[in-house]
Amino acid sequence: MNFDKARHNMVTQQVRSWDVVNKDILNAMLNIQREEFVPVSQRKLAFADMALPIGQGQHMMKPVVEGRMLQALDLQANDRVLEVGTGSGYVTALLAELTEHVHSIDIHSEFIEATRQKLADQGIEKVTLEQADFFNFKAPVKYDHIILTGSLKQLPDFVFNWLKDTGQVFAIIGDDPVMEARLYKSAENYSSHFDTVVAPLIQPKADNRPFNL
Repeated sequence: MNFDKARHNMVTQQVRSWDVVNKDILNAMLNIQREEFVPVSQRKLAFADMALPIGQGQHMMKPVVEGRMLQALDLQANDRVLEVGTGSGYVTALLAELTEHVHSIDIHSEFIEATRQKLADQGIEKVTLEQADFFNFKAPVKYDHIILTGSLKQLPDFVFNWLKDTGQVFAIIGDDPVMEARLYKSAENYSSHFDTVVAPLIQPKADNRPFNL
C-alpha cells in the first residue's frame, strides 16, 4: 500500500471536502504519518472515513472530525494546549505541529507510553505526556485551548479554571446517537460546530469524582 498517496487522498478527498480549508492543518495532516499511530493490524484502514478501535473501548476519531476540531479552535503557533484523552497520539502529533506546546493526559498508561514512543520515532517534540484522570487533574498552568477527545453529557465548570482569559474549550457533548461539537469560551458562552459521535471520556467511579454528572 502506498501510504503517501493514501494520506494525500485522505486530506484532499475527505478532510478538505468537509470544509477544512486551513492550510496549516491540511499540511500537518499531510506531514504526520497517520498510519504510525494506528494498531498494526489496522494500518490499511488508517486513512478510511471511519473511527478505528485502539483498545480500552476507545476509538481514533475519523480524519474529518480531527480536521474540523482543529479548525474550530483557530490554533496559533504560540498557543499552549491541554489535550484530554491522548488515545492513539495522532491528534497530539498534529497539535505539536501547529502550536508551541502540548500537554496531553490520558487515564491509560499504555496509551501514554505508546504515544511517547511514536512521537520519538517521528522526531516530534514540544509535548508533555502524563497519565492522569481528567476529573482529578491539577493543571500546572493555564492554557490557550483545551481539547477533550472523548464525549461528555455535560462539561464540568472546573475546566474553565484551567483556561487563560481568552482561552477556549473544544468538547463533544451529548449521548449517542445525538452529540454536538462545541467550542466554549465560558460555561454559558459556546458555539455549535458540527454533529458527530465519539466514545465517552472515561470517568472514575462516582465516589471518586469531584462532581456528579
